[in-house]
Amino acid sequence: MLDRRIALAHLPTPLVALDRLGATLGLATGRLLAKLDDATGLAGGGNKVRKLEYLCAAALAEGCDTLVTGGGQQSNHARLTAAAARRVGLACTLVLVGPPPTPPDGNVLLEHVLGAGIRWLPEYHFLEIEGAIAAACDDLRAGGRRPYAIPIGGSTPIGALGYARCAQEIMQQQPDTELIVLANGSGGTQAGLAAGLGDHARVLGFDVGARPDLAAWVTELAAQTAELAGLPAPRGTAQLDFDHVGAFYAAHTDECRDAMRAAAQLEGLILDPVYTGKAMAGLMAIARAGRLPRAGSIVFVHTGGLPGLFTADHATWLTSG
Repeated sequence: MLDRRIALAHLPTPLVALDRLGATLGLATGRLLAKLDDATGLAGGGNKVRKLEYLCAAALAEGCDTLVTGGGQQSNHARLTAAAARRVGLACTLVLVGPPPTPPDGNVLLEHVLGAGIRWLPEYHFLEIEGAIAAACDDLRAGGRRPYAIPIGGSTPIGALGYARCAQEIMQQQPDTELIVLANGSGGTQAGLAAGLGDHARVLGFDVGARPDLAAWVTELAAQTAELAGLPAPRGTAQLDFDHVGAFYAAHTDECRDAMRAAAQLEGLILDPVYTGKAMAGLMAIARAGRLPRAGSIVFVHTGGLPGLFTADHATWLTSG
């Protein structure tokens, strides 16, 4: 099943040492690395491209003509779904949370360039977005189209296969990897990594507040993904840290800003305020608390998000304080 994909990403993505940042956290040279999945190549890159390789293959196999998904106003997944749809010759409809930026900026600008249809919801509620994706599919079917529904983040067993494959890629690049850390929004990336490694204890996700019941969902999704991939269910249950979300999904935090500046000024590594910045803030906090493994490599998965950084709201926050 891991080969049932359409190649959309530039793979393998690089794995680079973060030695200067690691030194500030008390880590020996070579122990902290970044898996640069912001370099997957499609329309600005990001982790969702790996998922979309499998989801697009499934949509085409079912004879669908339109991808339908949704997310927050500056959803990276929405941008990449629109790009993937165009790459394989499909249309795309997006459900996003308003208000729509005027003029369009960040990911929304790129979605307009890609020609995606956009429907706007007034507020971010996970289940309401999922319901609106289903409603959009019903409307398209009534008009004679053949939609393929993709849940928020592409976090289905089919989508998560992309990260079961990525786990293998990481272990080929860095066989002594002991722990993989990442931001967790909708669960699919962490679930896929756990399925690929066969052990939840080796993957730590930092929740960003995107969906409810995240730990139970990741545990369930990892088992489903492993079964689909022909792998044993991963040992244990999903490992998640909930201490760095902030007040709500996409809320700014001082710790995230500090982490973004540290990564940029020590390593030239640009993170984003919604996902990777919060994961890096969490990684730095547990390192300083002595909670990282004492041996082996720690791999930080850079899941992308650069286009969303270019909004007035994020710019004002990032240059203040």
